[in-house]
Amino acid sequence: MSLKALLDAGAAYDAEYGPSLSNHRPMALMALKRLGADDARLAAFDATYSRRLQAMPPPEPWPAGEPWPDHLGDTRWWPRFRALFTEWLQEEGHDLLTPVLPRLLQGVGGAAFHGLIRTAYGLQAGHAGEIADGLAYWACRWLPLDGTPAATPPVGLIFEAMADAAAAPGFEAAVRRVPLDAGTLERLARDAASLYAASGDFAVLHLVTSAHAMRSVLRFVDDPLHGVAGYRRAWVAARRASGAKAGRPADLLPWDEIVGFALTSDDDHLVKLVDSCREETAHHGGDAWQRAASRAVTDARSAAR
Repeated sequence: MSLKALLDAGAAYDAEYGPSLSNHRPMALMALKRLGADDARLAAFDATYSRRLQAMPPPEPWPAGEPWPDHLGDTRWWPRFRALFTEWLQEEGHDLLTPVLPRLLQGVGGAAFHGLIRTAYGLQAGHAGEIADGLAYWACRWLPLDGTPAATPPVGLIFEAMADAAAAPGFEAAVRRVPLDAGTLERLARDAASLYAASGDFAVLHLVTSAHAMRSVLRFVDDPLHGVAGYRRAWVAARRASGAKAGRPADLLPWDEIVGFALTSDDDHLVKLVDSCREETAHHGGDAWQRAASRAVTDARSAAR
């Protein structure tokens, strides 16, 4: 099956599985394709990954006249958000992103940034179904980080730790210490890549991939700094929640070795990280992202021994 056919078939799967874990299937497939995977490799990855997924719940139409921002962060509205954004995309195309993204970006950290990341991959692939599902997932997992601690009992997910970090003393001051200007996103992206290369921390991995996704969606936002302000807040919460400590950076591996390893891996996070790192390197330059990708490959090889 082609990538498009696999993405179309993904409409049968729910956005989450197990204990509120994000469905990475479409994102990983798109990342593999960009890294050079052929249709056979995509099908093999799909066959392995899809076994863990759950069926999409029955469709529910959006109630006529119901304001969509009133239900942000409510996972019970996932099927209705899906119907809403699917209809809007059919009627307005990408024009809908201009009014919708600024609101979503104020809760961008929900589900450890996976609504943002899924939307960005959908945009990069030009797949309407994935754009709609990404926006819908983002909306129902919207996380304002307004000082409200995570609901109890926690399940040990990154976004729960982010909510707790945002409710802890010193959070607002930490956000203000990150300058907000035209270079903020690149600085955050580089810092995340450097910290991941020196720590291998799983939460920090999501800062690397989310920064790449932010760069993709900001071109649809009229006021990029407003969007980056929301991302900065979530970035600081995730960084503080991670508690990551920098150690010795990973040895630098050549890109062909990194990509070759990713193409054979069934680790969805590693595949997406390598793809994001290669794209960020092409855009920004430098070796920070190559070192981050090298760390992911080195750690995966060590774990397999």
